[in-house]
Amino acid sequence: MFYWLASLSDGGDFFNLFRYITFRAGGAFFTALMFGFLFGRPLIDLLRRRQRNGQPIREDGPESHLVTKAGTPTMGGVLILGALISSTLLWARLDNPNIWILLFVTIGFGLIGFADDYRKVSRNNTKGVSGRLRMGFGLVIALIAAWWAAQIQPGELRHQLAIPVFKDVLLDLGLLYYPFAMIVIVGAANAVNLTDGLDGLAIMPAMIAAGTLGVIAYFVGNRFFADYLGVHYIPGTGEILIFTAALIGGGLGFLWYNAPPAAVFMGDTGSLALGGALGAIAVLTKHEIVLAIVGGLFVVEALSVIIQVLYYKRTGKRVFLMAPIHHHFEKKGWSEPQIVIRFWIISLILALIGLATLKVR
Repeated sequence: MFYWLASLSDGGDFFNLFRYITFRAGGAFFTALMFGFLFGRPLIDLLRRRQRNGQPIREDGPESHLVTKAGTPTMGGVLILGALISSTLLWARLDNPNIWILLFVTIGFGLIGFADDYRKVSRNNTKGVSGRLRMGFGLVIALIAAWWAAQIQPGELRHQLAIPVFKDVLLDLGLLYYPFAMIVIVGAANAVNLTDGLDGLAIMPAMIAAGTLGVIAYFVGNRFFADYLGVHYIPGTGEILIFTAALIGGGLGFLWYNAPPAAVFMGDTGSLALGGALGAIAVLTKHEIVLAIVGGLFVVEALSVIIQVLYYKRTGKRVFLMAPIHHHFEKKGWSEPQIVIRFWIISLILALIGLATLKVR
C-alpha cells in the first residue's frame, strides 16, 4: 500500500524512498515488531480466558512438560500471522503476484493449523484434525501455489529444478515439478510443526531461514546481482524480502512472549503457516534444494520422526530415546535452554552455508 506513495515523488524527495525494496523491508520489519509488542499481551490474556486448561500436553512426552508447560495457552501463531499479513499488505507492492502466492499459502496453512489447535483445546485432548484431512488440504493449497508460481516464472525456468553450486544447471522435471513443489511446501510446513516442541525452538530457526531466503530472493530478483552471482534471474522475487522482513519482525514480537518459560505457544496455527511460507519462497525463487540446507534443522527433526517410526515398526526397537530429536536430547539430560540455544546456533551455521551456495559456482 505504502509503495504507491512513490508516485508522489519527483525523484529527489522523501517519497522516493518508497520505491526501494530495502527501505520498505525495514518498514515492514518494524511495523510487524510493533504489532507484536502492542497486541501480544492482550492476545495472551484473551487466549488464557478462552483456554482454561491451555494446550493439552502429551502424556507420552517428556515427564517435565506435564509440570512446566501445563496451562500455557496455544494459538499464539495468530499474533505472528496478524503482524506478518498486516505489515506485508502495508509495505509490499500489491501488484506483485509473488506476494499474493505467499499470503495464500501462509493463510491457508494457518487456517489448517488453527482448526487443529481449536479442536485440541475445545476437547482438551491432543487429538486435533485427522492427519489425512490436514495433509489433504495442505496438498491442495500447495498444488495451487505450485501451479500459480509456474505461471508467473520465465518460460525457460518453468518446471525446472535449479541445482545449487553448478552454474546454469537445470533439471527439467516436466509435469513432475508440481508434485515435487507440493512435497517441498507441505514437507516444510510439517517439518517446522514437528520442531515446535520447546519454548523458542521453532521460531528462531524459522526467522533465520526466512532472513536467508529473503536475501536470496532479493538477489534473484535483481538482474545485476543475479548476473554477478550466476543465479537464475526471476523478475519480481525481490519483493519477497518485504514478506520475510515482516515475518522476522512478527517472529521477534512473538518470541518476546515465547522465550522460556513461554507465556504462549505458537501452536499449529503458527508452525504450519511459517513452514508453508518457507517452502513457497523456495519454490518461487527456484531454491528448493537450498531450502533443505538452510532449513536443515527442520529436515533433521522430520527425519528423526520418520526413522523412529519405520525402525520401530520393523524391529520393535527405537533409534532415539524419543522423537522428534529435541526430545531425545531432553531424555539425555540436556536442559531446555541448552537444546534451544544449540539448535539456534546450528540453524545459523546452516543459513551461512546456504548463502555460500550463491557465490560458490
